[in-house]
Amino acid sequence: MQYLPPALETLVEQFAKLPGVGVKSAQRLAFYVLSMPQEDANAFAQAIVSAKSVIHCCPVCQNLTEGEGPCSICSNPRRDSSTICVVADPKDVMAMERSREYQGLYHVLHGVISPMNHVGPDDLHIKSLVERVAAGGVQEVIMATNPDTEGEATAMYLSRLLKPFSVKVTRLAYGIPVGSHLEYADDATLVRALEGRREI
Repeated sequence: MQYLPPALETLVEQFAKLPGVGVKSAQRLAFYVLSMPQEDANAFAQAIVSAKSVIHCCPVCQNLTEGEGPCSICSNPRRDSSTICVVADPKDVMAMERSREYQGLYHVLHGVISPMNHVGPDDLHIKSLVERVAAGGVQEVIMATNPDTEGEATAMYLSRLLKPFSVKVTRLAYGIPVGSHLEYADDATLVRALEGRREI
């Protein structure tokens, strides 16, 4: 027995495809969309279509951008072009920018090397990173991939790839989160915290 009209069922299915959205949440979202005024629903749908059509990858750093040419970070003359921070996803750029501490440029890989998920180096934006470093002017490349197995493997692969260019390759320090207690930290986190210690 079908409880929902076919069009509503289709809308629920589409919402359920979103990451972190289960069937019940998808139903709530679908019912909310149906309760919206027609002009708000049209604006919502248009925002999705517009974003898909105008947003593309920056030709320099592969971050998401709108319009022709490099993104706002790459085209900003106040950014330090001698430093490139390598991240896995565009959302990682947002996280780094929130800190307001990093003033260099970025390079977005759009994933990490993951043999289990059939993602190899050729599936990522690695070639363009090597080309940027080979062009000269880059003094440091910061590996800011996540500290999990795949992120570590990707960072190590890239560091070996960039070694012939005599560029300094660094890794983000990982350790004890602010506000937590040593007794709850796992061994790997404690090792990282010790390795990343600095003078005060």
